[in-house]
Amino acid sequence: MKTDWREALRPFLQTPAFQTLRKAVAERYAREETLPPEPCLYAALQLCPLADTRVVILGQDPYPTPGQAHGLAFSVLPPQPPPPSLRNMLTEIAQDVGSSQIRGGDLTPWAKQGVLLLNAILTVRAHAPLAHANLGWEAFTDTVIQTVSARREHVVFLLWGAKAKAKRALIDETRHLILTAAHPSPLSAYHGFFGCRHFSQANAYLAAHGERPIVW
Repeated sequence: MKTDWREALRPFLQTPAFQTLRKAVAERYAREETLPPEPCLYAALQLCPLADTRVVILGQDPYPTPGQAHGLAFSVLPPQPPPPSLRNMLTEIAQDVGSSQIRGGDLTPWAKQGVLLLNAILTVRAHAPLAHANLGWEAFTDTVIQTVSARREHVVFLLWGAKAKAKRALIDETRHLILTAAHPSPLSAYHGFFGCRHFSQANAYLAAHGERPIVW
């Protein structure tokens, strides 16, 4: 985890709740196939330091199919093809801003520009979506969201789907822009995600506050 994240999150990292979480996660990695690979566990924070965070995209939990999850919400590494939700995101980008720099499914270029691709739950048992929903990750990632809200200015939060929208209360709307829409999943993308134009809106807000637009 990047130094500025470690320092910013230190009060939570020292709590009994986080120590219990660390133990539970270590046990899962030891006894069952857990995703993403352990070295990628904090990839979202490693690739996007707090000081650089300009956009937050909140996912739910890692892809449960082995070979897909690598620590960034919605992202997959080659040779994995983009899963359905990511395909819909790339379709919306093409319709919204004209094209995307993403040619496969790896969103690392976004993270390196200051897009925090944060799942609310950082681990999952292989083939079992939401299997780690009760380990305590939500308290950790809620703290990450609150830390961005408190320590940064003019960040764009993209909250897609009911579970992401529920995090709105953690964010100071007087300091940041919150954009909400349906989840990009094929089950809901046609009910408010397609046509949301969040990517161009995010860039317009960043530019209006002196920040570089994201090359989506």
